[in-house]
Amino acid sequence: MRFGILGGTQAWRDDGAEVPLGGPARRALLALLLVRPGEVVPAERLADGVGAAGGGAAEGAPSAHALQSQVSRLRSALGGAAVIERSGAGYRLVAAAQHVDAGRFEELAREGRSALREGDAGRARALLREGLALWRGPALADVADSAPGRAPAARLEELRLTALEDRFEAELVIGEHRAAVPELRALLDRHPLRERLAALLMRALFADDGQAAALVVFEQVRRRLAEELGTGPSAELTGLHRELLNADAAPTPTAPPAPLTALVGRAGEVAEVGELLGGARLVTLTGPGGVGKTRLSVEVAAAATGEVCFVELGALRDAAVLPQTLLVALGLRERGLHLTRDDQGPLDRLRTALSGRSLLLVLDNCEHLVEEVALVAARLLAACPRLRVLATSREPLGVIGEHLHPVRPLDDPAAEALFTDRARAVRRAFVPDPVAVRRVCAALDNLPLAIELVAARLRTLSLEELAARLPDRLAVVARGTRAADGRHRTLRSTVAWSWDLLSVPEQRAARRFSVFAAGAGVETALRVCDTDEETLESLADKSLLDRSGGRCRMLSTIRAYAAEQLDAAGETAVVRRAHARTVLELVRAAEPWLHRSEQLSWLAVLAAEQPEVLAAVQWAVSASETATALELLASVASYLWIRGLSGTLAPQAAALLDALGDAPPPGLDEEYAVCVLLAASGPPGSRAAWHGHRASAGRALVAVWSAGRAGRCPTALLLWMMHNAGDGDAPGAFALVSAQRHRPDPWVSAAAQYVTAFGPLGDGDLAEAERGLRTAVGQFRALGERWGTALALDALAGLVGVRGDQAAAIALTDEALALAEQLGAWEDHADFLVNRGDHRVTTDPVAARADYAQAADRAHRAGSATALAAAQRGLADLALLDGDRTAAQRLYEQALERQDPHWVRGLANRIRTLAGLARVADACGDRAGARARYRQAAEAASASGAAPRTSLPDALRLMGLPASVVQEVARHLR
Repeated sequence: MRFGILGGTQAWRDDGAEVPLGGPARRALLALLLVRPGEVVPAERLADGVGAAGGGAAEGAPSAHALQSQVSRLRSALGGAAVIERSGAGYRLVAAAQHVDAGRFEELAREGRSALREGDAGRARALLREGLALWRGPALADVADSAPGRAPAARLEELRLTALEDRFEAELVIGEHRAAVPELRALLDRHPLRERLAALLMRALFADDGQAAALVVFEQVRRRLAEELGTGPSAELTGLHRELLNADAAPTPTAPPAPLTALVGRAGEVAEVGELLGGARLVTLTGPGGVGKTRLSVEVAAAATGEVCFVELGALRDAAVLPQTLLVALGLRERGLHLTRDDQGPLDRLRTALSGRSLLLVLDNCEHLVEEVALVAARLLAACPRLRVLATSREPLGVIGEHLHPVRPLDDPAAEALFTDRARAVRRAFVPDPVAVRRVCAALDNLPLAIELVAARLRTLSLEELAARLPDRLAVVARGTRAADGRHRTLRSTVAWSWDLLSVPEQRAARRFSVFAAGAGVETALRVCDTDEETLESLADKSLLDRSGGRCRMLSTIRAYAAEQLDAAGETAVVRRAHARTVLELVRAAEPWLHRSEQLSWLAVLAAEQPEVLAAVQWAVSASETATALELLASVASYLWIRGLSGTLAPQAAALLDALGDAPPPGLDEEYAVCVLLAASGPPGSRAAWHGHRASAGRALVAVWSAGRAGRCPTALLLWMMHNAGDGDAPGAFALVSAQRHRPDPWVSAAAQYVTAFGPLGDGDLAEAERGLRTAVGQFRALGERWGTALALDALAGLVGVRGDQAAAIALTDEALALAEQLGAWEDHADFLVNRGDHRVTTDPVAARADYAQAADRAHRAGSATALAAAQRGLADLALLDGDRTAAQRLYEQALERQDPHWVRGLANRIRTLAGLARVADACGDRAGARARYRQAAEAASASGAAPRTSLPDALRLMGLPASVVQEVARHLR
């Protein structure tokens, strides 16, 4: 007979039939006898359990006679298959432990744990799963609430949880991390203080490229332990946290697109171009449209060793934002989370990020921007010795050192093989007639794109019909010509031939689709093209659209022809307007979610639509569609700033302001102000608009805020204060913003709390400032929003560090680090690492050194010279502490060269760098040099206006500067 207590109490005969046990009293009696089968259980203990199961707290435990009666009934129910013996003052059930599910479970759990320790994760997982499968519900369910059953039930539940952890451990070892995450999350929710579960979830998330999510789990557990137990994480969990923080997370370059079909006839060229790139740093694939340059570049990139970044330039029409486009493709930002003005332009960031980095940069479809691409490529290659560039263009870039590889049409066998391959994709039973196939390919000049377009027509035409009709339709090209312009005409004629075979609805949908810069989701395409899904499918079948991954795309050659047809039909303005309004609706729908926990998923949605936003704004500005342009800019502003890409649309914002004048259009005052802020975030040319329109924008926002209106652009509140923080009218602005703390929009309220806290901070009221920042952190956290939370955590960590609680400052900085990583804000990630190093430098210099070194690496990869300078300053401080004056001098000087003297957030680092150089000079006996450096530090602090309402020494202390630095700088004030 077998017994079960891992759930309700049950018994089964050898044939598997369940034994009817009777009521709850009998089941409770059997359960207590099975806790330790074969051992004597005191009658008093059994009576307590039976009494509780019988429901009678009032009735009390049964008498000895009543208990004996229940034992007798249980014997009868078991039918002699199991023996219950009276022994002394109690009873025992004669059964082996392996015949009870709990005993079998414990045996399997022990064996699984042993296998795990021996390194056999597969066997461990199998054993543990077998054991855990024995559970049917809570342990000892029939007596778990009674005094005799409570402790054994708790023991079994703890063993079950440990076995689950062991099973997860085994699954992580064999790579099943993704499947483990949901169950681990659910378990941690039920056991929020169980550190091993937290560690397992952190490891599972990290293995699935979720470093940031793993760090957030640590922070949640750390906070719960502090709040509920008044303690911190264990050494093991803290060590795992440090390991994850030090892991090599970095911006991810855009990978080459995944080919949808096999490459035919180019294997030798792939090897040839790869070999050419081994010795040449700039290779350009040239040739007419449709010859296969892009596809060849994709295959070369896929075969390359090391990092690759693929940049599609076909949709880019504004050469001014070419550097920003490369930044986006490299996974980099133009600026950090704090949005302060940064004189380091996009090209400077690219040079910093790529210097010393081995990377193949593929620039696809350069012909319409050939001069601008040539200039950027030349500058990057000159500054970055390990960079290689592979370009595709219809003409050479004309850069010194450029190696050209002309991409020619396929040879006859390859062309025929390509036609046959694509024909079989649409007609599985296709049997090629070699003569007919050769005739078709010759008429198409063996151009791959032309062959694909024509082969797709075999769905409705026979090969004989194609071979008979095609040469006549393509007679615009002299038979046999091999000139490049002739091939252009061949391809154009092929596209035109394919176009003429479309139905009227298909032609209409195709020409309307040409307004999309880089493709569209199916729903968006249906709306703008005013068509149905069947028509889109038909265009895809005919190779005029590529439909995959939920998005539709059109090759640039076909899109150019379709755009001509759109213009000829007189529909360009109507369809462009429909495109712009559809994009506007999408970004408007997304904007509220950017301030909630769904922020990351909506950032990804808008990232896919970014080329469409740029195209829509460019059209609206050029077409004088002022209202649409302003609404688009205002709706997408939050996305741009959170992603650090506000400069991408700064030229368009400046151009729009030039056309508008200095008065907001009626009803669009907020949108106008956001447009001014966007212009201010760009290069010097667009920043001029900031000075000309700032006063008008300020009045517009004041009108909105003073009236207590809800506002359509919540981000404007934070942005306006950041752009005006250093101005003389800041106190008045603080008062105005302070009034927004009680607005119904929770994000606006949190942002107002954050901004308002800097008022008392400037007055030296640290307690009030800390209260405000803690409130802001709490409100942002409650929303699940990462941008505002990271900003507020950073400020709070600095303030807590100033008052001496370095442990709390480190914990706050750790959380800010995790959020910065989630947002891809690698410059800020480096900045926060430097801050953490500064908090650790006096108590744990080894950890501080690791922070500074990691910050230097992150800053370098992010292309941020200012963050790199801060990391070098930290390393210089440590070198000076170690007595290595030569290294300290070198690092301080490197930091000073990279620092932006106008960057407010970098002021503390600049002062510390100058003070460090003074200390080096002093240590070398150069008293005059030391005084000169201290005076420079004092002048930098004074000139910055860092302390408008407090003494300069107090302001320096608020920056987190060490007391020794504050004292020396203050002593040299004039």
